[in-house]
Amino acid sequence: MHTALLLLQNQPDPAQVQKMIMAFAAIIPILIVVGMAIVIVPCWFICKKAGFSPWLSLLNVIPLGNLILLYVLAFAEWKVGPVPQYWPTQPPYPPTIPPQV
Repeated sequence: MHTALLLLQNQPDPAQVQKMIMAFAAIIPILIVVGMAIVIVPCWFICKKAGFSPWLSLLNVIPLGNLILLYVLAFAEWKVGPVPQYWPTQPPYPPTIPPQV
């Protein structure tokens, strides 16, 4: 009988449990949207820089769509030009020292 009283005392209040579930039900969609934004925004810029439509980044919303996007980006011909050279070419290594006269 003593253990039965301990078990009854440890039961949470059903009203309190319902309030906790409602709080989680309000927070979880916000976390899902934030998580999707964390994935979609970088993919948007990667697709744009690779010369593809940035709207392809929305494939991440579909289950296994990110895998499809990864394969599209990995095996497609990227439509980008050569990287411009902003820095002068490197001198030969080791540097040559002119002879002293």
